[in-house]
Amino acid sequence: MVEIALMVVAALIIGYSKTALGGLAVISVAIFATIMPAKESTAAILAVLMVGDLVACWHYRRDADWCLIRRLLPAVLPGLVLGTLFLRVVDDTVLKRSIGGVLLVLVLLQLWLKTRGSGATASATHERPAAAWSAGTAAGFATMTANAAGAVMTLYLSASGIDKRRFVGTNAWFFLIVNATKVPFSVGLGLMHWSDAGRALALAPAVLLGGLLGYATIKRISQARFDIAVLAASAVAAAALLVR
Repeated sequence: MVEIALMVVAALIIGYSKTALGGLAVISVAIFATIMPAKESTAAILAVLMVGDLVACWHYRRDADWCLIRRLLPAVLPGLVLGTLFLRVVDDTVLKRSIGGVLLVLVLLQLWLKTRGSGATASATHERPAAAWSAGTAAGFATMTANAAGAVMTLYLSASGIDKRRFVGTNAWFFLIVNATKVPFSVGLGLMHWSDAGRALALAPAVLLGGLLGYATIKRISQARFDIAVLAASAVAAAALLVR
């Protein structure tokens, strides 16, 4: 019963993060990696994340910046391949520590972004091909190994200077495409099964409720205050995996 309750909480957080700020989903990643074998958890949570993607894309169906998405997508595939190879060679303990390490590094990257300036040079960074390829490859690797590419996208989209609604909408559509692309990789690794789809459907009401709460919240709460709460929660989740 405790595991079921934790999965429901994780599903609520996923729905909330998908329609508000994606970084919060790392808490759900940590929850699934704690109550399941780490490798299996990557596929189990992927199915739930895709439900959240669909909820977010419905809410923000007209808000994606497709130029940014097209710039990033070609670089994601190499990251997915690297992540798949990594999953093949590491054991469960190493993967769990790796997930914690990835989350912690990405939290530090977000803190760095918050403390740096936001001048013209920073806002133009996303237009450089090297930046797009670095962000896309890093997102592919982080999402394949830890379902934790939200912070990478936060860095890249923040540099683009787009407004909050377009930020969340672009994030939603990008991850719907990327997560759908990950399914064959997870199946090929023997990690994803029909039971994962069944679990995701069972948790869909919680994801939907979380999505509605996130959609309502992002219109009312200050983005700066929300970012601080997400960073603190992300750091706790990463530390829990590293010391477990």
